[in-house]
Amino acid sequence: MNTKKSLLASILCAVLVTGCFVGCSNASSGADPSAESLHSENTPEFTIGVCQLAQHPSLDAATKGFMDAVEQALPGQVRFDVQNASNDIPTCGVICNGFAANGVDLILANATPALQAAASATIDIPILGTAVTEYGVALNLDDFDGTVGGNVSGTSDLAPLDEQASLIPQLVPDAETVGILYCSAEPNSVYQADAVKAALEDAGLAVSVYTFSDSNDVAAVTAAACAEADALYIPTDNTAASCAAAIRNAAAPSGTPIVTGDADTCRGCGIASFCIDYYELGRTTGEMAVRILTGQADIAEMPVEYSDCPQKMYNAEITSALGITVPEGFAPLD
Repeated sequence: MNTKKSLLASILCAVLVTGCFVGCSNASSGADPSAESLHSENTPEFTIGVCQLAQHPSLDAATKGFMDAVEQALPGQVRFDVQNASNDIPTCGVICNGFAANGVDLILANATPALQAAASATIDIPILGTAVTEYGVALNLDDFDGTVGGNVSGTSDLAPLDEQASLIPQLVPDAETVGILYCSAEPNSVYQADAVKAALEDAGLAVSVYTFSDSNDVAAVTAAACAEADALYIPTDNTAASCAAAIRNAAAPSGTPIVTGDADTCRGCGIASFCIDYYELGRTTGEMAVRILTGQADIAEMPVEYSDCPQKMYNAEITSALGITVPEGFAPLD
């Protein structure tokens, strides 16, 4: 009798344990899928590939502004694959082809060669450019009206070129000849140089153009330009920006003042610039990305956006060393 009772108790216990296990298992499987469904609905995961041409303060600031804006709007929902081409244009192609092969949700192309590489890599994945001066020139678009169409849009770092040209007579009133210096491998630099040359010639100045092919000949070309011109103008140019110290050293013996198209080149070798904030430009690009990823906007219909607050900035160290008086309306570079 005791044996039977013991056997019955064991069977009942096993049934209860099994029932509890099954019940708990069903409860668990009933809760988790709904939680996972809620998570996938409210916190979708995106991957953004970032191709940056070179490590450079302006480009770094644009990437940071972009990532900050995206993370602020979509906290924890985006994985960034940030890759730097180390100022090697073919590497931009390798990076962007990799993004296309991996099927990222969006590509940030930081600087013109990165944009060109991304546009060649995919016609399906949304591409946003930043720190790109002129999209029509960069992408060889006829009659560019401000909207690229297809899978490309972004932000431009173009500041009013006539305002940049006007800095030379304001700060170097005795200048009669101006040399425009830039890298011939950068099509956006050609665009800026042409516009500034026309503006300076309209102001009665004689203008000569000096180009270098890469960083290897920048010092020699700069020295030649300084020997022939009263002042230099350097447009927003990635190669020139990365060689600002070499340009300054080449210009120092003649004391030739240099006006630049961007703040970082100005910090390195210039007296002044009419320039934009690259961090804020990146944030604007990030806000565009959020609208694309969340389905609020169609990239094909998004016009390229521009900075709405360029500023007159001056390099206090170099203007002081050259004895240049800076008029009112200029802010010192930090």
